[in-house]
Amino acid sequence: MRPESAHTIHSRTHVPDSNANEAGTGNIQAHLGGENTKNPADCINPANGGKPVPASELPAPASVPVSALPAPEDVLPHRPPFLFLTAITYLVPGKEARGNWQLTGDEYFFTGHFPGRPTLPGVLIVESLAQLGAVAVLGHPSYKGKLPLFGGIDKARFRNQVLPGDRLELEVSLDHLSARSGRGHGIATVTGKLACQTGLLFVLASR
Repeated sequence: MRPESAHTIHSRTHVPDSNANEAGTGNIQAHLGGENTKNPADCINPANGGKPVPASELPAPASVPVSALPAPEDVLPHRPPFLFLTAITYLVPGKEARGNWQLTGDEYFFTGHFPGRPTLPGVLIVESLAQLGAVAVLGHPSYKGKLPLFGGIDKARFRNQVLPGDRLELEVSLDHLSARSGRGHGIATVTGKLACQTGLLFVLASR
């Protein structure tokens, strides 16, 4: 199956600055060691036909200290105008992440969606969750050099509109993770009100 390129977790066309990415993930990896750096290939259960095992069965790394949290661009290859993550506020590599996207109202898409009633497109909410999910995956040293790509969007639901000036609070948890693929789920809220919830499926390619 060839993943759809229009909404990838990582852009296929952008070549990230390897020095910047290594510097950004270096602080994360400094807090991971021993069994926490288990090779992702070991996370496949041969008795289960090579299917991903639940993320709960993987080694549990500690959360990254606030002082060591990277900027999104230090982990992701995305750059404006397709970087939809302002800050990472909590990170357990290979498990979960939280962050936010602060909308200024000057974003290019508000002009046409919709004239006179600017509203954040729902597909971009899903993309912002996917980008945060990519941070959770790539924050683990076992996945260095990997490129998470969308494999599917499962049961996406949109509850409240997101408007210029809103801060979108994001949470993503990884449910299954293997050497080749994974899945998770995410929610996006504004001032405590649910804007979107969705399942995320992805495949892991080499850069």
